[in-house]
Amino acid sequence: MRVYRFGRSAPHLTAAALAVACGSLLLASPQSDRTAVKARWTVSRTADGHPDLQGMWTNYDPTPFERLNPGEERPREPAVSTADWLIQDSPISARRAAMVVDPPDGRVPLRQEAIAKRDVDYASRGDSIEHFGPWERCITRGVPGAMFPGAYNNGHQIVQTRDFVVMHSEMIHEARVIPLDGRPHLGREAASWSGDSRGRWEGDTLVVDTVNFNGRSWIATNAAAGWLRGIPQSEACHLVERLTRVDANTIQYRITIEDPNVYTRPWTVAFPVEQGRPVPDLRIRVSRRQLRLEEHAEPGRQIDPSSNGVCVAPSCSTECAAFLRRLPTRGELNRDCSRHYTQIG
Repeated sequence: MRVYRFGRSAPHLTAAALAVACGSLLLASPQSDRTAVKARWTVSRTADGHPDLQGMWTNYDPTPFERLNPGEERPREPAVSTADWLIQDSPISARRAAMVVDPPDGRVPLRQEAIAKRDVDYASRGDSIEHFGPWERCITRGVPGAMFPGAYNNGHQIVQTRDFVVMHSEMIHEARVIPLDGRPHLGREAASWSGDSRGRWEGDTLVVDTVNFNGRSWIATNAAAGWLRGIPQSEACHLVERLTRVDANTIQYRITIEDPNVYTRPWTVAFPVEQGRPVPDLRIRVSRRQLRLEEHAEPGRQIDPSSNGVCVAPSCSTECAAFLRRLPTRGELNRDCSRHYTQIG
């Protein structure tokens, strides 16, 4: 057996060896802490044992809907991302390459016929109101359009029981009542703007299957969806949504869209939905010649001279009142929104 003697350099070698041996442990400690924290989180469950998805959720997201090619700054056709209009104090998701995750190139596989139909509708708006979108006509943001992140009012409330899930959207105050009790889809005679949804649990994921659309809506109704806005949704559209609670503050939302009349193949969108808090209840009203933004009507509210003519309710919090005072005047609002809203008259 050989015995090695280090002499005077032993202390230095020992220190170096300790540094090498312990360095990785020291560097890894923050990651270990994060892993431990994540490991300690367990999904909360309802009385029937399924993950509890209830609460207020938002999805403000600067991610482009489709993947941008080199040199592109925005999706094809005029569009805005939600980062352009962020006025709510809400969580903002990290920017990713695209919300479209399949096909792998991040582009929606549109048929030329669908593109032509969209272009005809845009060019024919002066002929008939039928060429306007359902959101512009205050009918619906549509399904899945209501879930796609928009420029504002991206709040969603989920209420859950053993037999039903209700998804209540802030915009247009629409509510989808989704049965979970295994009942079959309704017949084609029950076709509607939002389709017919049925839910089920696959492990800890809520799966919602939707069919029976009336063929009169758009697949996306807001400008943040890029040139997908205005693409028709045919009666053959079939949606499969998946909602999975991935941590205390996040639901991962994923939807696969199949419509052989519009797309050459199914495609999938995915984005996080963050736990948020209620925002001021604002409604946009379009009259014949002006666009007015006003706070939710409440008895006893007063005009605050410093609030740009916006009525501030007595119960309005300091934060809410400050928000309202930052709003543009009605004249400025009309000018700024003329590119985004069609004023009827």
